[in-house]
Amino acid sequence: MTDYLKAMPQRTAFGLALCDIAQENERLVVLDADVAPSTQTHLFQQAFPARFFQCGIAEQNMVGIAAGLSTQGFVPFVSAFAVFLAHRAGDQIRNAIAHPRANVKLNGSYAGLPTGRAGATHSCVEDLAVMRSLPGMTIFDPADALETMLFTRLAVEMEGPVYLRTVRCDVPPVFGEGHRVALGKAVHVRDGGDVTLISTGMMTARALEAADLLERRGIHAGLLHMPTLKPIDREAILTAAAKTPLLVTVENHSIIGGLGSAVCEVTAEDLPCRVARCGYRDIFLESGDDEVLFDRYGLSAGAIAGRVEKALIT
Repeated sequence: MTDYLKAMPQRTAFGLALCDIAQENERLVVLDADVAPSTQTHLFQQAFPARFFQCGIAEQNMVGIAAGLSTQGFVPFVSAFAVFLAHRAGDQIRNAIAHPRANVKLNGSYAGLPTGRAGATHSCVEDLAVMRSLPGMTIFDPADALETMLFTRLAVEMEGPVYLRTVRCDVPPVFGEGHRVALGKAVHVRDGGDVTLISTGMMTARALEAADLLERRGIHAGLLHMPTLKPIDREAILTAAAKTPLLVTVENHSIIGGLGSAVCEVTAEDLPCRVARCGYRDIFLESGDDEVLFDRYGLSAGAIAGRVEKALIT
């Protein structure tokens, strides 16, 4: 059994999880767009070569093939860079997967900022906005290797289209051995009466670090991890809004259409409150060192803490 409790790139946890699941589920097949080493589906290819389909740099065709396989009882997991799934194959995902509610799973790898200097055009900061707008699409954005494995497994077990978001870089462990996941449920990480941080994906580890920084400065920050972006946990958001005067969302995505927008939609309808959003602000990203850029865009732990402090006094 793979040790998912250590620091590991989510892409690696995803590839290993596919291999674990395939030993139990013979219907699982994997389709790749000539990025198997990058998204780590080459691990599945090595273990189950007859169930791995290399489609080449043809994401639209790959999605169509996956839709067809799903009609024959297979559970296809499509893997490609998030930017190419959300945009190049967007038409096919909408019409061949989302519209008929096909039982196809999508892995959007290299999501957000961390692309290993693959180039500015490879950073996808709008995939959640695209996928959230598709009726019936379930969206998972796990925090660490353990959650990546658990949500990969949940995606395979549930019926219907799923978009799983994974990143290239190492992510530290956030949760322990007893951690469980559930569709549409947030995870209450810590209490705090001054502000509630609501984070998703790899940013939960950074939000937790930011909360520790704030605690040392006398600011008590709660933390709510939101691994399911759709359906979103409305009850958890409204509970946090009722308990603290400020919500601060933290995401490796544009503030337009992602977690920040989803939280604002929930609160605006049911419990209007102050919401500050930490994410990319209507920009395309530069290519460079991950940590330098995270800090530049306000998504290092220190920058998140500073944003919270500023929001509390304005």
